[in-house]
Amino acid sequence: MKFLLLPACLPAANKLGFYRRAKTPFVFGFPALLSAMNSSRINSQMLESNTLAIIDSSGVRDARDVHEDRLSFLEAVRTASLRSASPIPPTWKMFDAIFHILRDSSSLELATASFQLLTDLDKRYPRVYLDQSVSLGTDSSGGGQLIVNKEAWSPFTVGSENFYSEATTSSRDSKSLLDSEYFSILVEEIMLGRHFPIKIVENMLLFQYLVHVLEVDYLPRQTSYKRTLNWVVLRESIFGMLLASRKMNYKSLVRNCMTITSRSFLHGTNICLKDLKEAESTSADLPQSCNVGLSFAFPEFLRTTCDAAQKFLILIMELDLIRKEAEKSGCTSRLDSFRVPILDTIIDELTYNKDQISPFLEVFGEPKWKLEMILLYFGKYCKRPTTRTRRTCDLPNDETLQGILNCFSNPTISCGILKKVSSVVARFLLAQAFKCYVSLQHHPKNAVFLATKVGGSTLPQICSSLIASFINLRQLDESLKFTSFEKHALFVATSLNRSAKLLDDSRASASH
Repeated sequence: MKFLLLPACLPAANKLGFYRRAKTPFVFGFPALLSAMNSSRINSQMLESNTLAIIDSSGVRDARDVHEDRLSFLEAVRTASLRSASPIPPTWKMFDAIFHILRDSSSLELATASFQLLTDLDKRYPRVYLDQSVSLGTDSSGGGQLIVNKEAWSPFTVGSENFYSEATTSSRDSKSLLDSEYFSILVEEIMLGRHFPIKIVENMLLFQYLVHVLEVDYLPRQTSYKRTLNWVVLRESIFGMLLASRKMNYKSLVRNCMTITSRSFLHGTNICLKDLKEAESTSADLPQSCNVGLSFAFPEFLRTTCDAAQKFLILIMELDLIRKEAEKSGCTSRLDSFRVPILDTIIDELTYNKDQISPFLEVFGEPKWKLEMILLYFGKYCKRPTTRTRRTCDLPNDETLQGILNCFSNPTISCGILKKVSSVVARFLLAQAFKCYVSLQHHPKNAVFLATKVGGSTLPQICSSLIASFINLRQLDESLKFTSFEKHALFVATSLNRSAKLLDDSRASASH
């Protein structure tokens, strides 16, 4: 009969203080194991066998024991791979085990512990990074060479045949891998919220981690592409291959992410404070402390999940922008599958579901892309007339912020627009566009973007045009009532316009 002695360095194991049966014996103590290993390969193999032995559930039927063993395993991996003076990278099987705990934790304590451990391991052992020690010449702008660890673990199966060796891939459990179809289903499940609170939290943390994996794999490649114009590095990214997969319902994924970002999916769930309180004491088989604080932590899980969905949408926008530039330069090929740009998908969704406009744009926090979306939305209705008159000949050809404001300052054109767009939506979008414009003014790096999207107008001119647009909307509808947000935008525009005039007057008097 074989017994497993849990390592004394683990707090969870000390609390148990017992022996239990296992198929694989624990060779010797964990600290002694770290000091006795010489070869890195032997180190990894012995670390794998000893840590995985902790969660060997053969003959264990008590849910409390399984819960404590999983906590001990996570602590053992953290000690060996992060806290040790000579850290040992986890093997693929160890990563798979941690990831399996995140997907099927059944407790808040295990879900958060596995999520944090995976995130910390990604920071310590990155899959893709820029090596700053390798210089690329004077035109590298201070960047380094792109390093892709093809043997690194990844939770996705997309493109695994290109990145991972056959021996390593074949040794993995296919059930532990995720593809684009599962990713779409996961987002839909979060949006619907039809599971128990603990399972919803697991899905939220899983989604946040997957978005984190996509981001850390994509951003170094994006930086490398801007220097080298090598489109292949972006095509081979996990993010690019995930979006190019035919298994994914792309439009449905974007709509679900928009719903999660706007937090409007909360109205469709049956989660309430009573459910969260009951989930804190879900099962008598688990320790009472494993779900304590769920009702207090749930709002934070919601916020971080909404932020992750927004980050996912922004990453697609940035990839679409780079792909458009690559297509103009002739860097793309037939290997790049066709996909509708995400901005077109978002505008179509906002056009046919106008109730989504306010919740989505109020929460969406990136001013650059928000202004782009508002201009594209208005561009569907503020088309330049085919017949020119004295009232319309001064309108700009391009869809800029100044051009949109000119349209709403003109009574004839604004009446035509308001037949398709309600006054409530128009006022809200104009105020949001002005807010984005003012926010972008503080960053010099946005000068080129503003010159393209604003139309060359100065800040006082934009403020005057916004005031004129709001006055015109009030004249068209005398019963119009502005919201507090719109009043604030009008107040800021008036204040900035007045300050600019006072500054000009002081300069004029000083010159005389």
